[in-house]
Amino acid sequence: MASRIRCQLATNLKPNLSTVGGLPSTFSCISSADFAADKPEMKGVSFLLHVLLFLSLGLAPLCSRGVEDQFVYSGFTGTNLTLDGAAMVTADGLLKVTNGTVNLYGHAFHPTPLRFCKSPNGRVRSFSVSFVFGISSVYRETSVDGMAFFISSRNHFSNVLANQFLGLLNDKNNGNSSNHIFAVEIDTFQNTELKDINDNHVGIDINSVRSVQSRPAGFYDDMGIFSNLSLNSGEAMQVWVDYDEGATQISVTIAPLRVVVKPAKPLVSATYDLSQVLVDPAYVGFSSSTGPISTQYIVLGWSLSMDGPAPVIDTAKLPKLPQLVLKNTQSRVLKIVLPIATAALVLALGTTILLIIRRRLRYAELREDWEAEFGPHRFSYKDMFLATEGFKNKHLLGTGGFGKVYKGVLPTSKLDVAVKKLSHELKQGMKEFVSEVVSIGRLRHRNLVQLLGYCRRNHELLLVYDYMPNGSLDRYLYCDEEGKRPTLGWDQRFAIIKGVACGLLYLHEKWEKVVVHRDIKASNVLLDSEMNARLGDFGLARLYDHGTNPQTTHVVGTVGYLAPELTQTGKASPPTDVFAFGAFLLEVVCAQRPIKQDAQGNRLMLVNWVLQHWHNGSLMETADKRLQGDCGTVKDEVCLVLKVGLLCLHPFPASRPSMRRVLQYLDNDVPLPELAPTHLGFSMPPWMQGKAGSMPYLQLESTSIGTISGLSGGR
Repeated sequence: MASRIRCQLATNLKPNLSTVGGLPSTFSCISSADFAADKPEMKGVSFLLHVLLFLSLGLAPLCSRGVEDQFVYSGFTGTNLTLDGAAMVTADGLLKVTNGTVNLYGHAFHPTPLRFCKSPNGRVRSFSVSFVFGISSVYRETSVDGMAFFISSRNHFSNVLANQFLGLLNDKNNGNSSNHIFAVEIDTFQNTELKDINDNHVGIDINSVRSVQSRPAGFYDDMGIFSNLSLNSGEAMQVWVDYDEGATQISVTIAPLRVVVKPAKPLVSATYDLSQVLVDPAYVGFSSSTGPISTQYIVLGWSLSMDGPAPVIDTAKLPKLPQLVLKNTQSRVLKIVLPIATAALVLALGTTILLIIRRRLRYAELREDWEAEFGPHRFSYKDMFLATEGFKNKHLLGTGGFGKVYKGVLPTSKLDVAVKKLSHELKQGMKEFVSEVVSIGRLRHRNLVQLLGYCRRNHELLLVYDYMPNGSLDRYLYCDEEGKRPTLGWDQRFAIIKGVACGLLYLHEKWEKVVVHRDIKASNVLLDSEMNARLGDFGLARLYDHGTNPQTTHVVGTVGYLAPELTQTGKASPPTDVFAFGAFLLEVVCAQRPIKQDAQGNRLMLVNWVLQHWHNGSLMETADKRLQGDCGTVKDEVCLVLKVGLLCLHPFPASRPSMRRVLQYLDNDVPLPELAPTHLGFSMPPWMQGKAGSMPYLQLESTSIGTISGLSGGR
């Protein structure tokens, strides 16, 4: 009986023995007859066969799991990483997560998801990650925005933003628990709205780009002494990320690549159970994003391991980190002067001294110690002079009451910029003016024109902005007058309106201070390459802390956009911006300026004309005639915008909606109040009272216009 059992077992197992576990094929040649012979030597063979079979079946999954549980890249040549956005692998093996293109993001993923839990719905097990990175910027002291190692449930990101959101999230989902993202950020720009500690820190992020823990970049040596690190120094550095399943402890360590041994003390730690964050399986990878300054975020090597230390990266095999060298125009001068000095030393020395004096006078700048504490980049006057070819008229974009605006190309980064040159004598102190300018320079929103930096020279102040290739909105609204621009369709106008509203909401409520723009009008709304609206020209803006009252100041702005209470109190506040926004809404829909003059020289107000048509039931007739083809299908939207504009133009500040409420009206999240043209509370002139068909009327106090300072015309 035992013999038959052994024979049957051998017969069943024999087809698999030659392949399972790499057993010698000779074992598969043992026949059932051999088992049938109850020989002592065959009993030993049978026992050995069983042992080898179980070992092969047990070791196979262990080897397979080992491959899944760890990897190491010492350079990325020939790898099959999943890339998107600006990410790329260079011929020499560098992983450039961003390639230097401004305002862009990129992602790089390990090609397959990893099992972070030993069983379904189990706890996230311990893991260790190591990577070597470097940052190259066109400026030695400035780069934006940062990069991150992350673990996520998905390997495709949509509706994410660059800049401070690092290509991982956006302003809508930042902080949502449904993101299922764990990240370690390498941040080189201080975003105050995200509570960043400085512009050179390492942070631990959970479902948000606002870190749960962060520390200034640096490392502890063997003696426990802390040394600072500059992340954008152009030097290669190594990062270790460790998670302890038992203690639910996250630890992040960083050190220069020259430090061979991992420092014993981590830079930043946090206690957080990642089982509540990650979804199994999950993808691992890198993300980075840039802002207005050309910056490359590069990974040179990467390793990961589950339940053990990350494999050692062979630093000898890593590709070299590229170094961006800033152009130096002085070397050209030396090449010219040196041959002359050889031929005539005395004449050359005199000429050189003369040239140096002239150049210093030409590019002389005013610098004070207090300026070092402020945020935006300070450009040299020389760079501004070269960018605009000496401020030639062929680069002139426009002229306003506060100076001229030129198009320029930065000599180093080749970035297109707009340079506003303020050359008049400022009434307020230059120090206070620059303090306010650099404060506004920290504003970062997709619907605001970004202030990149500034330059001071004697009594001149140069402001450097993002260049908007499609110019200002008023050039499109009044193209019949100028004959230079095509007509904007309704969808484009509605998107522009909502973009400006989003920008104003950020200024009024979402930034660290309340910012009152004080000059909202079509000519100050600029359009980028994709016709997105960017609110610009913050020359009149004022800031104050949330929860405090604005200070009284002299009235500035543009006639037709000024709230009535400004002439009485002189206090610019969010409701005064809302009033100007209401005039802007009517201007965009009707393609008419808020105030015009008829043939007799009388002032005609756009708001009164719109109110008259609403009263007569013909509100749609106020829309731009060029929109008649569109307005038939979007009549409700056009009427909604006109009514919101009239509501914003209410004479009483308390009756005007906030910008948050305006956006809710425009998005149809909140219904518009039931209003009639006779119940808006506008004043009515005596000559119309009691007359049939009389309409609400917004009076313009003509006696006060001549006393208001800082006013500009309807443009």
